[in-house]
Parts: sequence; C-alpha cells; structure tokens
Amino acid sequence: SALARYFVSEGKTVLGYDSTPSEITSALQSIGVEISFEDDTSALNNGATNPDDCCVVFTPAIPEDNFLLSHFKGNNFQIYKRAEVLAMITNQTQCLAIAGTHGKTTTTSILGHLLKVSHQPMIAFLGGISENYNSNLIQNGSAISVVEADEFDRSFMVLNPDLACITSIDADHLDIYGAEEDLVSTFAAFAQKIETPEKLFIRKGLPFDGITYAVDEVADYYATNITIHDGSYHFDLKTPKTRYNNFIFSLPGRYNLSNAVVAIAMALELGCDVDLLRSGLESYKGVKRRFTHQIKTDDFVLIDDYAHHPKEIDAVFGAVQEMYPNRKTMVVFQPHLYSRTKDFADDFAVSLSQFDAVVLLDIYPARERPIQGVSSEWLLHKINSPYKTLVSKTEIVKEILLSNATVVLTLGAGDIGVEVSNIKKELTHAN
Repeated sequence: SALARYFVSEGKTVLGYDSTPSEITSALQSIGVEISFEDDTSALNNGATNPDDCCVVFTPAIPEDNFLLSHFKGNNFQIYKRAEVLAMITNQTQCLAIAGTHGKTTTTSILGHLLKVSHQPMIAFLGGISENYNSNLIQNGSAISVVEADEFDRSFMVLNPDLACITSIDADHLDIYGAEEDLVSTFAAFAQKIETPEKLFIRKGLPFDGITYAVDEVADYYATNITIHDGSYHFDLKTPKTRYNNFIFSLPGRYNLSNAVVAIAMALELGCDVDLLRSGLESYKGVKRRFTHQIKTDDFVLIDDYAHHPKEIDAVFGAVQEMYPNRKTMVVFQPHLYSRTKDFADDFAVSLSQFDAVVLLDIYPARERPIQGVSSEWLLHKINSPYKTLVSKTEIVKEILLSNATVVLTLGAGDIGVEVSNIKKELTHAN
C-alpha cells in the first residue's frame, strides 16, 4: 500500500485488490485508488487491461490460486514482487535498508521521521502506519530512501543498499528457509551486499562485521544513563567519537530503545544535526499496532501490538513488566499461520504462559491451508497459565470484563487488529 501511495504521488493511475476492506484500503480510496474486494476482473477499468502500459505488483500474501493474479500471468502483463519494485525505485537513490526478523517497521519509521525533521531529501516506505503521518509513506524528496529489507521469501536480496542495519536474527519463516542455519546464511549474504562493514550497523552480539549498537552495554553506539520519567526513556548516546546527552523517547520496551539507537546512528552517519535528531526523537509517536495504547487510565490499560513470534511476545511482556510492574495481565492472542504455530508451539506456550490470563483466538491462516493436528486448541493445551481459554472474536470483550486483569494486550499479525476499535469502544462504554 505504501507503493500504491508512491505511484499516486507520481501521477500514475493505481488500482488494487484486497480480500477485505480496512482502514488502509479506505485511506487509499480517499486518494483516488480504485480497489476491488472481489477476486475477478469485473472491477478492472480499460486502463488496467492493456499489458503494454500496466505493471502488476503483488505480495506473498496473495495465494497461488488467486484468479486475478492468474489472469495477469496468462495475459502477458509485467508482473513484479513488491520487493522488486522497491529495488527499482531505491536503486535511483541513496538507499538505507533495515533488516532483521524483528524491529524493521519501528526502526524504519523512526529513521524516516528523523530524516524528515532533519530536512533531508528522503522517502521512506514503511511496513506499518506511522502515528506521526497517519501513513506508511513519508516523503520529503527522493534522493535518500529508507526501506524495510524483508527476509520473507528472501526478498531483501533484490535490494542494493548503500547503508544498512540488522536488528535481529531469530528463527522464523521456516516454511521458506527449512532451518535456522539457512536463515542465518541468507542474512550473511545480505550483509555481504553492503560495500564495507563501516556501512553496516548490527545489534551487538550478531555474527557479522559492522558498526555495533546496544542498550546499556558498551558498543560503537549505545544508550547509557537510562532512566524512566512519565512513561518515557531519558538517555544519553555514546558514539565512537563523542557523547550526546538528554534524548527522550516515548516508546516502551528496551527493544524499541535499541531501534531508536540505531536509527539515530544511521542519521548521524548521514550528517544530520544532533539537535534536530534530539527534537525529532522526542516528537516520534510510534507505529500503529506497535505497543499502541488504546485505553490508558490509572485503573485499566489496553495495549494493541503486532507481535506474532515468541521473541516478540517476550519483548512486549518485558515492556509491560517495566512500565506496569505488579499488575495483573491478560493477553488476547491470535496465532498467525499454521506453519509458524507448528514450528514454534512450545516457544509460544512458554511466552504466553508469562501472562496471568491467556485468551486464544483461532489461527489466522493468511496464505496457508490448514495443517492436520495444528490448532489453537492444540496450542492451548501446552500453555501453563492460571487462566486460559479459547474464544471467538465476539467473546473477547466478555472475557476481558470477567477478568481481574488491569493490563490487557491484544496481540497478533492477522485480523485481530480490525477488532481492536470495537473492543475499545465496548470497554469504554462498559466502564
């Protein structure tokens, strides 16, 4: 959808297909994108039926048997994966790429925001909606590009970054890679695409040569003197050459603070003014569905997050423990993909068991067919929590109201995010 926004800004006619309406599709329609929610050709206007002047961009979320995609393939249209189009655009720019199994979207949005407030001629393609801009595209020119380098389907290998970072490497997408070793070797191949280690930033502890960054431990760039005031981090930044004091960052979680450190480091590498970076970081509001407070009172907190991997759930739980110590917690989790649930079932069970109460929804299949024996009920049996249950979406609010939890989280990468506005509305009305 960020690419759709980009092509609209370039004066192109843009049409699209999605399986269901959402806030994102509504936003695209408001800027003139014609969107169909039916998997057929009836919505295509004459301008999109000519293979000579139309290119088709698709994501891996589109299943192989999609009728529209088959139609385009069978009629000689120019068809590209999303990553290939990103590469075409960013090859004309100084490309800054953010890679890692976790943290890409937040880091990309922080860096994009910092470059914009630093008046750099930039364009950033985000994997989520920036709270600052209510968009997944940040534009202020085009000489510099900021993109997520997505490891899924090895798509980041088509990019040609001038400056890059790797935030994390945890086993994921094993339906693509088969084994964690293959994932790590692919990240190593991505790292080799960077011209010199001085242009690659890596979180300290990762097995690559580059400029290291960390939180509260010595690295080339690291946050130190960290305190929390009114729910925000206050910290100093140590660099290879100097120390910059008095940064303020409002996103909870040490993992988010780590993302902020590398975004500042990359911006400094581009020569951005540190005072502008300091004010830019303080004004950064986050990304929708990344530890987003939906309700925040003295008595009750509702947080929504995209976390869909055990490591991400651990990180979110750690942030809750830091920001809301000694509070009763409940997690409402929608597993994403049968394959991921199968591959990490035991890890999911351990991560979810940290919460005082666990509410599971059915698995969101996305592009996949069911796997025999893999279900939310199967996962539920593995969880060791004082209270655990499997519910439908219509029962979520009832479960929350019956609970004595004062911090409730809705987690998952499926369509649980669509439910959050209704959950918020019903809870607000109930209270």
